[in-house]
Amino acid sequence: MTTDTTLTAEQILIAAEDVLRRFGPAKASVVDVARVLGVSHSSVYRHFPSKAALREAVTRRWLDQAHYELATIANEGGSASERLHRWLTTLFAAKRKKSLDDPELFATYVVLVEENSALVAAHIDTLVDQISQIVADGTEGKEFKLAHIRNTARAVFDATCPFHDPAYASTWPDPGTDDRFEVVWKLVLGGLKAK
Repeated sequence: MTTDTTLTAEQILIAAEDVLRRFGPAKASVVDVARVLGVSHSSVYRHFPSKAALREAVTRRWLDQAHYELATIANEGGSASERLHRWLTTLFAAKRKKSLDDPELFATYVVLVEENSALVAAHIDTLVDQISQIVADGTEGKEFKLAHIRNTARAVFDATCPFHDPAYASTWPDPGTDDRFEVVWKLVLGGLKAK
């Protein structure tokens, strides 16, 4: 049990995730979150002024989890081709793992993400910025041909959507998915390579 004086935003977010997993986004309430924590709902409202703010924070936390490992890959040295491949496969693996390991929570996040289009746009911008870093490094190192970096990065992101966009999650368990990814990767790489 948590007391009102020791309650943190992180504890609330973890409890909210549990409540969303159990009840889904339509039925989960701030009262349910407070009940899990053993506090009054007003204690939760001290950290998050509304149910919408809490749902937005849970969504932001979920989306931000993808950024850290990917940012490390984007900022490493070495071959841009290898880094970009590792970046894309890491993104795909993380999304697929979330989808397969906790399908109820993944479905809930899909709903929450649809409610927060500004968060999704910021998330995608962060991911495209990371791809841009790799493409810029590859262009500077003469590994990739000169192109508009941001547009190229967005094209790479868009071309690989079937492997990271939750709209395609139902196809991720298919046995041929990894092979399909590698075919798309070879096409993308062929388009990037300096002649």
